[in-house]
Amino acid sequence: MDVNLMYALLSVIGASLISLIGLVTLSLNQKRLKSFLVYVVAFAAGALFGDALIHLLPEAVEELGFGVDVSLAVLAGIIVMFLVEKIIHWRHCHYTETEEDEEELHLHHHASPHAHAHAHHKHSFAWVNLVGDAVHNFIDGIVIGAAYVISIPTGIATTLAVIFHEIPQEIGDFGVLLHGGFSTREALTLNLVTALTAVLGTVLVFALGEMITGFSVWLVPFAAGSFLYIAGSDLIPELHKKVAWKKSAGQLLAFGLGILVMMALLGLE
Repeated sequence: MDVNLMYALLSVIGASLISLIGLVTLSLNQKRLKSFLVYVVAFAAGALFGDALIHLLPEAVEELGFGVDVSLAVLAGIIVMFLVEKIIHWRHCHYTETEEDEEELHLHHHASPHAHAHAHHKHSFAWVNLVGDAVHNFIDGIVIGAAYVISIPTGIATTLAVIFHEIPQEIGDFGVLLHGGFSTREALTLNLVTALTAVLGTVLVFALGEMITGFSVWLVPFAAGSFLYIAGSDLIPELHKKVAWKKSAGQLLAFGLGILVMMALLGLE
């Protein structure tokens, strides 16, 4: 087996196991969990921006030059992630909750895993969330695979960036499924199944990379665009919800640390 493919598969499987983090959060105090997550979100935002601008885009420019085609690939990544989120948010058109429940169910608001379903019926919004999550994870697998095609260090940096932004997202997904009528076991199992679609994305990249010359190279700026979208539209707005100067300072430090980790990984290349 190709060494890069082996590293890619191990990385994407490891990232997929983050979906089981919901089980850990059941024993945590909700207030403490939310306080901790805001710093994970800040670190993830820094890591995503750092990976996109320090690793992925420079690699793409080195291979392709910095022209309109690279910019279009970046924009394609942004547009695809926009569409994926539209699919996820579509559930709000099919299920009516109070304003408080809507906020609790919002994927990127990191819904509490302690929320319980008010009925045994499995609501449609939970099924739609699973579909959207599967698509999102499939794209993550493509991103990780494309990074490993370039080099193992770039793949490691990208995997770390994916893992840290998956932590709050998977906790939110777990809460959504519980609120949608699934049992704890069902929520964990389905979260893991949708997470494993990332493996399919990685395998597809390596399969098509051999069949289509230059295919994987164009996925690199696409991946950068998707990371920029996630960090800018999903994570940064979460950080602005806490305005106390001490928490803001902690967020800034965590954000900077995420960037510094990406910088440190340059030394492996």
